[in-house]
Amino acid sequence: MKIGELSKTSGCSVQTIRYYEKEGLLSSPGRSEGNFRVYDNNSLKELEFVKHCRSLDIALSDIKRLIELKNRPEESCASVNALIDQQLELVNQRMRELKALKKDLQNMASSCASGSIIEACGIIKSLDS
Repeated sequence: MKIGELSKTSGCSVQTIRYYEKEGLLSSPGRSEGNFRVYDNNSLKELEFVKHCRSLDIALSDIKRLIELKNRPEESCASVNALIDQQLELVNQRMRELKALKKDLQNMASSCASGSIIEACGIIKSLDS
């Protein structure tokens, strides 16, 4: 299949597919006689793997590492586990930051007296300080 068909089948834009190829996350596709990229089911599987990793917010450098590990099945799972543990800690940190953000926004929302902006808007006063 050509890149447009791979894009449609996978739900990834053509630009994203090209970027993933450039970054080494996808194998280089074969070429047709007209020098068009030609993809197969393996290309689609590789792309779906990368998409799944991205949906888990795994960084491209870590995805590249996972692909390297995936291609060495005799290796121990320890490296994969460590990478996922690190990702989990990043998610936990973001959750703490989002909870703090939520609390700040709730405090701002409760500080507004619903009067005029200049005289009584606690939100604007908070943002100004």
